[in-house]
Amino acid sequence: MKNIFIINGSHPFAHSGGRFNETLFNTTISFFKSLDGFEVKFTQVGDPYNAKDEVEKFKWADLVIYHTPIWWFQIPFGFKKYIDEVFTEGHQNGIYTSDGRSRKNPNINYGTGGLMHGKKYVLTTSWNAPKTAFTLENEFFDQRSVDNGVMFGFHKMNAFTGIQLLATHHFHDMEKNADVPLELDHYSEFLNHLKGKL
Repeated sequence: MKNIFIINGSHPFAHSGGRFNETLFNTTISFFKSLDGFEVKFTQVGDPYNAKDEVEKFKWADLVIYHTPIWWFQIPFGFKKYIDEVFTEGHQNGIYTSDGRSRKNPNINYGTGGLMHGKKYVLTTSWNAPKTAFTLENEFFDQRSVDNGVMFGFHKMNAFTGIQLLATHHFHDMEKNADVPLELDHYSEFLNHLKGKL
């Protein structure tokens, strides 16, 4: 039995209703619930939650799947608040013990105090920016990928806890030029490929 914990980091704010990420969230839940050998828990960060209970979900999970839109080149403030509260609650309680250094030699081993070794995570992001903004010369992101650019800190945050990246899937141009049925078809292919890695 594989334990899958799915997090929707989107929440309504201003002109963003979060509908696409809610669709991804529900699609992912339905996909894994339909399969034998998988148990699913999930959290919508815009709903009330208890940090202690959320820590237990991380401790329970074999795979964490994060869905998030990108707002102003970062994750939504509600999702950041969730991570701050839950990961702090997980200090010396399943998420991390310390930053990994010793007082005898504080210059080395930073980021080695995680407790989630053996677990994996998947990240999906959705953007207004087109894919070409990341790939073309002289475009906005200077040919830096999502994972090595804007989301680098998010990946390092997870590495700090010991959890290992399994895969990412990024959705581009979702506000001005979205073909949602096509994107969902591609996402279904991604999930089926992901299933083969578990």
